[in-house]
Amino acid sequence: MDKIAVLVPCYNEEKTIEKVVNDWKRELPEAVIYVYDNNSTDNTSEVAEKAGAIVRHEYQQGKGNVIRRMFREIEAQCYIMIDGDDTYPAEFGKEMVVKVLERDVDMVVGDRLSSTYFEENKRPFHNFGNSLVRESINRLFKSNIRDIMTGYRAFSYRFVKTFPVLSKGFEIETEMSIHAVDKNMLVENVIIEYRDRPDGSESKLNTYSDGFKVIKTIVKLYKNYKPLNFFGTLALLLLLISAAMFIPVLATYIKTGMVPNFPTLIVSGFIALAAIQSFFAGLVLTTIVEKSKQDFEFKLQTIQQFCNRK
Repeated sequence: MDKIAVLVPCYNEEKTIEKVVNDWKRELPEAVIYVYDNNSTDNTSEVAEKAGAIVRHEYQQGKGNVIRRMFREIEAQCYIMIDGDDTYPAEFGKEMVVKVLERDVDMVVGDRLSSTYFEENKRPFHNFGNSLVRESINRLFKSNIRDIMTGYRAFSYRFVKTFPVLSKGFEIETEMSIHAVDKNMLVENVIIEYRDRPDGSESKLNTYSDGFKVIKTIVKLYKNYKPLNFFGTLALLLLLISAAMFIPVLATYIKTGMVPNFPTLIVSGFIALAAIQSFFAGLVLTTIVEKSKQDFEFKLQTIQQFCNRK
């Protein structure tokens, strides 16, 4: 088992990967640097290997697929995840490692948004999207993660070996954040500097399509992790629609003693039934989620025992 593993998912980062590897070798000489090439069409693999990194390959396209293989294959006491585009300075790595190894933190978040991100990032919709996602998740899940979509993080062995990677692309960071909050793992923020990509290096993130995927992931995970809140809100909405349709019919009946709009009455009744079903679905799923959390705690104990033996 490595003491520190630096994980670098890469796709066409030939221009920057050598500097990234050299920076981390300088800042954390005791760390093992793994570069996972995700079907690059340039010389990313050759440059990284020449710089001294261990190079491996993931042939399913997407950052989430790369992270899944990394977490599955590598054993370490502390993991640092970093992008290969040289936007995250390696100088903050030591502080993050200390938090994991000495303070027993499960996930350390490299917080760009409290530092230089909005000045360095020249893509205004990215800035807006990051702020929107951060506020949405912190409100929905009652958390205080300062940068949800940062690619600069450190993890404990417990987190890596109990995190179910479901996302295939850039929404993986959102999934990590919500998982850590929901499972009551210790999360801390470290304010980092951010620098925009150097000239000639292009972002793989599409503002609109990847942004939509992130929002879709938030909704899906909120449904999965907070089913009573999700289905309760849906039930309330359906109940209001049902009431809006039923009240005029009831008012007419009180005045005239007649029900002229039977179709409206019937539809409002079915919508009310759907509201009741939605509420009880939330109750049932909440029970399942609570049982899942109990099973997760037992799994954590097993992982911790294994880690102690290592």
